[in-house]
Amino acid sequence: PQGSEEAKAFVHAVLKRSMPQMKDEAIQDMLTRKALVLEYYPKKKTKQKRKKVKGFTAKQRRELRLFEIEPEQQRYAIFLPLHELWKQYIRDLCHGLRPDAQPHMIQSKLLKADLHGAIVTVTKSKCPSYVGITGIILQEFKHVFKIITKEDKLKVVPKHNNVFSLETDGFISYIYGSKFLLRASERSAKKFKLKGTIDL
Repeated sequence: PQGSEEAKAFVHAVLKRSMPQMKDEAIQDMLTRKALVLEYYPKKKTKQKRKKVKGFTAKQRRELRLFEIEPEQQRYAIFLPLHELWKQYIRDLCHGLRPDAQPHMIQSKLLKADLHGAIVTVTKSKCPSYVGITGIILQEFKHVFKIITKEDKLKVVPKHNNVFSLETDGFISYIYGSKFLLRASERSAKKFKLKGTIDL
């Protein structure tokens, strides 16, 4: 470690070299006041533009078959735990589904709820072949539900012109598919009217 005199001489030499135009008296005066401001010009940092991460297009998703369920996975028993999770989710959403709960409150919650994992039944349809189809909703799109039945068959059921029933802890709710033509993400933010025309 340097002594105080050596340190003082070192600082004086640095200042003399850095500011050759200044006289020794001026440098000594700066050291006496013990206030020294060195000029510093920081380098301007160039801001790197963040690249926006683009998702897949609809065509790319189809080509990659992202939403397709493999045939060996199309088994009703595999998705029963999903249904149990969905029931717990609905109970938490509706604060327990108590017997004294108001039906319109539960209905309004179900309208915006995620239906993946729910067991639904087609109760009315303009196409008689759809009536009676019961199963777990695996995928919900804007215009269709993909449902796995107890017979391990994957059914694609359109929402339009179909009425679905949904039972949760004894509470039966009806979904009028023609009024439900929305993606799940859009439906969660939509305000539904309590009254309206009910038709297929």
